[in-house]
Amino acid sequence: MEREEFLQVYRHSLAHVLAKAVFEIFGESVQIAIGPQIDDGFYYDFVLPRAVTEDDYKVIEDKMREILKRKENWTRKELTKEEALEKFKDQKFKVEIINDLPEDAIISTYNTGDDFCDLCRGPHIENSAELLNVAFQVKSASGAYWRGDEKRDRLQRIYVYAFPTKDELKAHLNLIREALERDHKKLGPKLDLFMFNETAPGMPYWLPRGWRLYQELINFWRKIHVKHGYQEISAPIINNRKLWLISGHWAHYVNNMFIIPGFDDDLTQRTLQNIELDSDSTFAAKPMNCPNAMLTYKRTVHSYKELPIRYNEIDVIHRKEKSGQLNGLFRVQEFRQDDDHTFVMESQIEEEIADVMEVADQIYSTFGITYRAELSTRPEDFMGDIEVWDRAEAALKKILDKKYGEGGYEVNEGDGAFYGPKIDLQMKDALGREWQCGTIQLDFQLPHNFELTYQDSDGTIKEPVVIHRAIFGSFERFIGILIENYKGEFPFWISPYQVAIVPIRTEHNEYAKEIEDALYEMGIRVEANYDDKNMNEKIKGFKLMKDPYIIVVGDKEKEERTVSITVRGQKQQMHGVPLDTFYKMIRKLQDTKAQELIKDISEI
Repeated sequence: MEREEFLQVYRHSLAHVLAKAVFEIFGESVQIAIGPQIDDGFYYDFVLPRAVTEDDYKVIEDKMREILKRKENWTRKELTKEEALEKFKDQKFKVEIINDLPEDAIISTYNTGDDFCDLCRGPHIENSAELLNVAFQVKSASGAYWRGDEKRDRLQRIYVYAFPTKDELKAHLNLIREALERDHKKLGPKLDLFMFNETAPGMPYWLPRGWRLYQELINFWRKIHVKHGYQEISAPIINNRKLWLISGHWAHYVNNMFIIPGFDDDLTQRTLQNIELDSDSTFAAKPMNCPNAMLTYKRTVHSYKELPIRYNEIDVIHRKEKSGQLNGLFRVQEFRQDDDHTFVMESQIEEEIADVMEVADQIYSTFGITYRAELSTRPEDFMGDIEVWDRAEAALKKILDKKYGEGGYEVNEGDGAFYGPKIDLQMKDALGREWQCGTIQLDFQLPHNFELTYQDSDGTIKEPVVIHRAIFGSFERFIGILIENYKGEFPFWISPYQVAIVPIRTEHNEYAKEIEDALYEMGIRVEANYDDKNMNEKIKGFKLMKDPYIIVVGDKEKEERTVSITVRGQKQQMHGVPLDTFYKMIRKLQDTKAQELIKDISEI
């Protein structure tokens, strides 16, 4: 049996064992919903007589092991729809699932022993003894809604880790612990990078240290894009609904937009409830930059000689999310994308996207991050002609075939944007986790909707093609990933503060200030503590902020014009480092954007 098939069968079978264990613990009043396998185990949804607590986890695990030791046979049976409804008449969720099936459906069930039956397509094991050596552990219990609908029954979802061996489970638990230590939602506030407040849910406050990091990312992004011929623009954040009607967002995305009813002189005589959202006075905070870029292009007549035209922008955008979907910096309602809209002729698509991939290579490699590409094709709610879509998908496929070889990338059928197919770039972090950040979308629709044109070499008027692309995805999400990837210990070049200075006593402040000024002139982000406090206390404060280098100056350093350096993560100091040598080390780190810190002056 292949590993993936093994995991699917064993995890899904264990989900049935979990359901049986819950029945035996909580009684016949239990209502069972669904119990699929997931990447690291499985879960099962229930309605229970009381809430599951952490004290129940071991009880559930012990009961599951007790059931496995019974070595019960698993029996598959086929029922008619009428028989299935009778069989599960006391289980409301199963009845709903059965009623959704065709009248002539043959419905399969699995019996675990003689006393537990579950509705399931299978396949499953033949006897519980096959699961005796499988390692599992209850992960958590949380709330869920039946079929993901918050208006339906509220359920309790019990998650269980499950792996073929104890060693694999142990390794996964270690990975989970490591991930928790890297959690950006904890490290971000701890390092004074960002905060959230209930008055603006999902909208981060960037604190001074975090904003320095943010700006450094922007500066890095700008420098690369200027070299590749991009022009930066900025456009209104709030736009009339007319714009979103033309772009198609009003029809496809309005539920995720922050709507702003128009205000007029008669407002005092009306209530907000009476304002019709389809009136011409209705505005919305932009969830995407695309329509504004279209208008920017449309402002003047263009010739084929001008193309490609690349407009990038980092305006604030807003997307409305359900509260349960918000997740630190990973899922927010206000953010900035490293957005671009490039206007090209069809003949330029391949060359332009190859250049975009080069930009992606340059950006990701600077952070020591690898990535892979996925092609996402036409969704069900697509806009435009199928022939145009086919042409766009063929163009992207040709580009990926050339870069990765045919079959060297994944294809996600039906996962494209409503206006065009796309290439998604999946980054891999230090823990081996993958994150979808970058995206390259090919669009024949918006240029048509906005009646964009250019004059070709033969004098004919044609429509350009638009390439939408982002490499970071959003600065917020990318920073969240960086925090977790580096565990808050950023490379020197991007650290909020790169050097911290600690004078031992106040009489050393003057020498410390001289060094601070010199570093400032070099463009280094430096902070110093001139307070009349204990040296170790000041060092401890900077260590908590994970500054890459902490330099200490006292009598000897002042006299010899040297510094003593504490390197982040190192116990031993570097003593007596000449100032010129230290400055040379700093310049090298800054210029090369090195991932690792220099920990010995012999490395300079």
